[in-house]
Amino acid sequence: MGRTVEILTGKAELCRSIMGALPDWFSEPEVIEASAAALEDLPVFGYVEADVVTALMALKPHLPGAVEIALIATRPEYHGRGAGRHLLDEAERFGHRSGARLLTVKTLAPRGRDEPQFEATRRFYDRNGFVRAEVFATLWHEDHPCLFMVKPLAATEAGETAF
Repeated sequence: MGRTVEILTGKAELCRSIMGALPDWFSEPEVIEASAAALEDLPVFGYVEADVVTALMALKPHLPGAVEIALIATRPEYHGRGAGRHLLDEAERFGHRSGARLLTVKTLAPRGRDEPQFEATRRFYDRNGFVRAEVFATLWHEDHPCLFMVKPLAATEAGETAF
């Protein structure tokens, strides 16, 4: 069994290591480099098993009411073992601590190609309570339509109105 930890140093190097091991998802070196640079200033969490960071997640607060999962990735040899689910739990805890009411994520929208890896990603979010909210056809690039997904965070204190 692993544990979730906050990553305070070496964020960019860890990002490059994990994203670089996932060429089916992250095939463009400039995307990996941009992600590595961007997460240096974001809260980053890792899932650790046997002293190996098997997955990482970067969060981007959009105050006052939302936290975005800016990046989540799991080393391929650890797919399907629960690291992503544990990181989503941490994102929800972070959202609650931040006073957010929504957790958001952007991923690649279906684009009429055989891309089982991206369908698996969308199913992962579907299974974990995210709603497919909108497709932005050209936010990233005309060949990379963005699917915006949202998850309402449950109320945490008595008397709060839940979604």
